[in-house]
Amino acid sequence: MLAAYYGRNEDTSVLFEKLKISQEQSYQKHLNKYDVIKINMQEFLSMSESVEDMLSILQMRLIKDLKSAYPEVVSSDRLIFAMQDVFAETKCQFVILIDEWDCLFREYKQDKEVQKKYLDFLRMWLKNKEYVALAYMTGILPIKKYGSHSALNMFSEYSMLNPREMAEFFGFTEKEVQELCSKYDRSFEETKAWYNGYELSVVEAQKLKVYAMYNPKSVVDAMLSGIFDNYWNQTETYEALKAYICMNFDGLKDSVIKILAGDRVQINTGTFSNDMTSFQSRDDILTLLVHLGYLSYHWPDKIVAIPNKEVSQEYVNAISTMDWNEVIHSVEASRKLL
Repeated sequence: MLAAYYGRNEDTSVLFEKLKISQEQSYQKHLNKYDVIKINMQEFLSMSESVEDMLSILQMRLIKDLKSAYPEVVSSDRLIFAMQDVFAETKCQFVILIDEWDCLFREYKQDKEVQKKYLDFLRMWLKNKEYVALAYMTGILPIKKYGSHSALNMFSEYSMLNPREMAEFFGFTEKEVQELCSKYDRSFEETKAWYNGYELSVVEAQKLKVYAMYNPKSVVDAMLSGIFDNYWNQTETYEALKAYICMNFDGLKDSVIKILAGDRVQINTGTFSNDMTSFQSRDDILTLLVHLGYLSYHWPDKIVAIPNKEVSQEYVNAISTMDWNEVIHSVEASRKLL
């Protein structure tokens, strides 16, 4: 959708004329005005043996595309120089769309040097470059910081902790789910019990507004099948959750027990290092679980909870092979209340 809006290869106004964006003052200013580069970083990682290999293949592929589009302009085999040359000739900036930008952090969880090389590449390619109109990256994790600085501090971040003005676009809103339930003749109350529970807060006109957010994939599966079930495990594995809640941090096990019993737990998200290994406390683990979708986060009170039946089932799966008898009892008690 972003590529269709920004890309200048064809007139796509018919796609957007009835959508909310067409009411924005800047709508025409940016419609079909840019060269667009789309990247799924996971694809390049999957075909690579190392981070050096991944970045080499990525740059080689992008340069090939640039030479194909601008054969008379691009002569350099360096990505940055090639894009600078194109911009100098066309005066048309690039919009760069990167999906799963953080996949390398999940694949190389323990390798700090690999992570740093990747961030350094992104910084050199994107930061303070005249040819970049917009760089838009999607992923699970916030941008990794090293020491007191971030290599990519030119980005504005929108996350489950602080979605800012993008809060209503993180998933399906309650109104959208109600409309889907009406269209497909499904129970809204059952849909809400299974897939609601994420609370995204934003300040609008100096007032706090909280959006109830639903998991889009699970809602779609339930609407199409008519079966309310756990669709989470089709995209994630409970083994990952199990590994995190088993970690040896003071208060972590007690917090998990409280959460599974239906209580809420207050956390400090400020110490989280934006990766999947540098944990210093219980709060760092729970903050990661918020980013992964295993916990909902209520920003005004800084508290977390299990959002719904679907995610609760993932905790059941995770602890079913663990010697946590008291946790199992808490789960059974909470399930009876649902």
